[in-house]
Amino acid sequence: MPPKQVSRGNSRRKQILSTGPGERMTAEQSALLRQLARDAYEPEAFSARLTQGEAARRIAVLKAKLTLLDEPPHVL
Repeated sequence: MPPKQVSRGNSRRKQILSTGPGERMTAEQSALLRQLARDAYEPEAFSARLTQGEAARRIAVLKAKLTLLDEPPHVL
């Protein structure tokens, strides 16, 4: 029986959003967080001293903010 192939797309996401306790954020997280902070006009969201868990949370928040900014304004 041939070995099962694993989808690499999901494992890459887990690497970026990895939450190692107390470990410094990865280079990938750093680059992504820096870009998202620029795009969201929140340069203070980036710090080179973040842990992987803190970086993952900030990445998720900035992605959510940018998603909301891309939507059309709501009119009453």
